[in-house]
Parts: sequence; structure tokens; C-alpha cells
Amino acid sequence: MSDTISNIEKPEIDQIVDLTQVRPYGDTFNDGKTQLSFTLPVPAGDEATEAAKQLIRKMGFDDPQIVYHKELAGDFTFFVCYGSFKGSVDFTSIHVPKVSATKWDMETTDAFVKEKIGRKIVVVGASTGTDAHTVGIDAIMNMKGFAGRFGLERYEMFETINMGSQVSNEELIAKGIEVNADALLVSQTVTQKDVHIANMIELVEMLEAEGLRDKIIITCGGPRISHELAKELGYDAGFGMNTYADDVASFLAQELQRRIEEE
Repeated sequence: MSDTISNIEKPEIDQIVDLTQVRPYGDTFNDGKTQLSFTLPVPAGDEATEAAKQLIRKMGFDDPQIVYHKELAGDFTFFVCYGSFKGSVDFTSIHVPKVSATKWDMETTDAFVKEKIGRKIVVVGASTGTDAHTVGIDAIMNMKGFAGRFGLERYEMFETINMGSQVSNEELIAKGIEVNADALLVSQTVTQKDVHIANMIELVEMLEAEGLRDKIIITCGGPRISHELAKELGYDAGFGMNTYADDVASFLAQELQRRIEEE
């Protein structure tokens, strides 16, 4: 890839985008204009506005502007602000670990499983630990899916068990053993104070203690989950924002087929 590309969407901009020095683009090209919003635990007023400006400067922004503020209950004030950022990033040097699987639609995945595996893939999923949210696991597992993409229950060649929320790691593993699962899917929505990290690590350690880690595919997903984090914690794949059932199904089918070939 070339380090520079011409900007064709804004003909008034006669400059060239240097991908080695990328910065925010607001009103004019390369102006570094950035919108920020935050809440301070102080009552609204001139002092609060000045405090917000000083914080923006300490964040590394020049020319701080407070364009909106509103006092909230209990002497808290919400701010919408702008600042100019003079730093940049080298876009050409960025490498983000990604799931190594080709994304297929439901029909293609089902056909692949029929031909290469010859049986249904058994998947057990749950929101584990104290997490009471089911939106994520339901989006992947339930037949109706999410955003026009069917969930795994709709796939002909997947047998799925959605255990819901607040499922302990012990219960998830027990169900996986009971149904001879090929894969465990863990959804983590509540991430305050990194509570999800300890819970996810515990699952891996328990599987290792049972001698099951290499016998089952484990994946995780959630708004703060990345593939990189998942791999660091010992999972086979992680699915974050803007990933759907077809991403998960494609990976599971290809990963299981790879493992079968290696046996």
C-alpha cells in the first residue's frame, strides 16, 4: 500500500493524506479538531468551565472550547468540548490481531460443515459469572439473531444450547461435558473494574485442570472483548463490536475442521 492517498471526497482540499502522520480531521484538513464529552463532579459555573478547559489542555489538546454544558443532579456538570490535537499516528505501522477465518454466510457454512465434518457442531453458550446481560449471547445464539443476521440456532449444521445469564464456569463446563460440546461461547458485557478478566481466566484454568482445554474450542465476546485480549487470556478467538453469528459460525467450522485434520 502506498503511504499516501489522494482525498477525493473533499475537492477543496488540495493536500495529500500522509498515512504515516494521521491526525483528526474536523473543520479543515489536518486541523486535529476533536470532540470530547465528560462529566465533572462540580456545580455548573465559570469555575467548572475553566476546570474543563484546563483538563482538556492536560489531555494534550490546544485551543479548548466548551460548546455545551449542563448541570446534573448532585452538583455534577456534563460538558461537550472541542480541542485541537497536534500529535499523529503512523497508520502504516498498525497491526491488529484478527480472527484467522474466512467469513461465510449461513448457507456456505452449513455446506462446509456437511462436507468436511459430516455432523452437527455442538455449541454451548452463556453469559458467565455475575453478568446478567443476555443481549450479546442471544444475538449470537438465538434463531432470530441480530441486525438481520440469523443466530446459530437457525443453522442446519449447528446444535446449540443457550444457558442464559449468570451461569457459573462450573455449570458451563458441566453442560459442555454432558452434551460433548465442540465449543463453548462466553459472553461478557459487565466489565467494570475488569471483573470479566478474572472470570474468563478462571474458565481457562478450570478446563486445563480437567484436561479439557485442548479438546474443546473456547471463544468469548462482548463490547470490550478483542481477539488480541482473548488470545492473551487463553481463548481460541474473541469477537468484539460489529461481529455477528456468521463470524462465529465461520470460525468454529474452520477451526474444528482444522483440528480434525490434525488428529
